[in-house]
Amino acid sequence: MAKFELKLPKMGESVAEATITSWLKEVGDTIELDEAILEIATDKVDSEVPSEVDGVLVEKFFNVDDVVQVGEVLAVIEIEGDNETSDNTDVTVEESQIDDAPVEALEQTINIAKETVAPVLSSSTRFYSPLVKNIAKQEGVSQKELDAIKGTGKEGRVTKNDILDFINNRGGAQDIIKQEIEAPVIQNKEPEKPKQVTAPIVSNGEDEIIEMTRMGKLIAHHMVESVQTSAHVQSFIEADVTNIWNWRKKVKDAFMKREGENLTFTPIFMEAIAKALRDFPMMNISLQGDTIIKKKNINLGMAAALPDGNLIVPVIKNADQLNLVGMTKQVNDLANRARIGKLKPDDTQGGTYTVTNVGTFGSIMGTPIINQPQVGILALGAIRKVPAVIETPDGDFIGIRYKMFLSHSYDHRVVNGALGGQFVKAVKDYLEAWDVNREI
Repeated sequence: MAKFELKLPKMGESVAEATITSWLKEVGDTIELDEAILEIATDKVDSEVPSEVDGVLVEKFFNVDDVVQVGEVLAVIEIEGDNETSDNTDVTVEESQIDDAPVEALEQTINIAKETVAPVLSSSTRFYSPLVKNIAKQEGVSQKELDAIKGTGKEGRVTKNDILDFINNRGGAQDIIKQEIEAPVIQNKEPEKPKQVTAPIVSNGEDEIIEMTRMGKLIAHHMVESVQTSAHVQSFIEADVTNIWNWRKKVKDAFMKREGENLTFTPIFMEAIAKALRDFPMMNISLQGDTIIKKKNINLGMAAALPDGNLIVPVIKNADQLNLVGMTKQVNDLANRARIGKLKPDDTQGGTYTVTNVGTFGSIMGTPIINQPQVGILALGAIRKVPAVIETPDGDFIGIRYKMFLSHSYDHRVVNGALGGQFVKAVKDYLEAWDVNREI
């Protein structure tokens, strides 16, 4: 029998790790091709990891709530065949990976360390993945050595490559390990790090205490990070969308009958925003340090509500290349899959500009927080029927019009007031110039 290693797949250009939320299969279970084996969550979306082969699950390397890096082995599946484990295995450290170390002395010391050194532990300020712990155990890396390794992962986390580099280059490793084994008393004399004190929860006994969800914590962190990163500035403008209101009312039933899709206002607004981004490409950028990256594609993020009340931002790729029918299908598909929790990781990747509809909740305007690393976000307010001054060749008069506010938040580090205002004015102009006789 051969063995196949199931690895955490790549889930988008900015996703490097995921948290295991549940195992759908247990050791000994028979698994079919494309059958879901476990559920994972990233800071973007929840998803399932399917099997790439038919076989039997024989080993799992991580538990629920463990954080796994992209490319790490999640499980081993036994399949039909004569080959051993697939040739991309990297679960344990091979002897060839430490050939540069002083072989005989180091091997002898490591063997002693494996039996003597206590297992490494994560702390409140230093997290180690199960794979890193496993390598440390295999190679006799002590807690002190591991704590001294400079991590290159997210938030300074020690990765597999970090610990392997340490093992390959620790020229004086024998002396360090011997000190750990032979002189534990010296180690214990080091001052302990002060423990973090968590403020007690104040409650009068009648209040309900609710733990934030994992998604809620991630969103909170993302929002605070954005406010601390970008210099947020807002511009507001009011748009007359009477022509759009009347046109949609006239064509929506025929559209539903022909396309089987509900024609909402969102795809109409998205079309106008995509056109404005094409007119002002310096709004379709991202900022990394002191470098501006001008995006070739216009990928519109669309804030959508999740069943638990949180928001997620699926992305409409190449939005400027879609006609209104295509835009409507994309908007409806992403919104529906967001509501039932069926978005894929790739659905939330690659956004270059974001739109949020605060009017859905009755708000007439808002000051949205930029979705990093983008530099702008547009909030669509509620459409209201209001009295307005109407200018005609025969004079001005008061009439009933459908109007809405557009609230544009932008990063003042790279977007000045002129560009921020011109962009949202362009969106307004596209909306107000809507052709009431347009065919779809």
